[in-house]
Amino acid sequence: MFEIDPAFLATSHALGDLRLSHARLQDDARYPWIVLIPRVSAARELEDLARGDLAALTDEILAAGRAVRALGAQVDKLNVGALGNVTPQLHVHVIGRRVGDPAWPGPVWGHSAAEAYGAGELAQRLAAAKAALGL
Repeated sequence: MFEIDPAFLATSHALGDLRLSHARLQDDARYPWIVLIPRVSAARELEDLARGDLAALTDEILAAGRAVRALGAQVDKLNVGALGNVTPQLHVHVIGRRVGDPAWPGPVWGHSAAEAYGAGELAQRLAAAKAALGL
């Protein structure tokens, strides 16, 4: 049975379910950032997905990239990563980066503490991401 690792629940907000993945908005207002979590029990690596699921995940990554851009922040480069060093459940980060953002040009992980969205901004970002993802 598929369950979301509690670490995601503590650091992100639900957007909804795509064909394969559960999509979440990362709670860091400095970066437009969506996390895709394939709803496949015990999946830890891309190789744990069936070929059709890999194709679906690729489509969802592209859709998440469009949604990241729809969040309203300038995006100079999309970063896509499936690391899992801290949270091993298979997930893919789609992060909008801009020249001069707090972590530029390095990775966002471990750079500094996240800055939570304010209530109004969070509602706006959730609505924009959901609309862009067709949720």
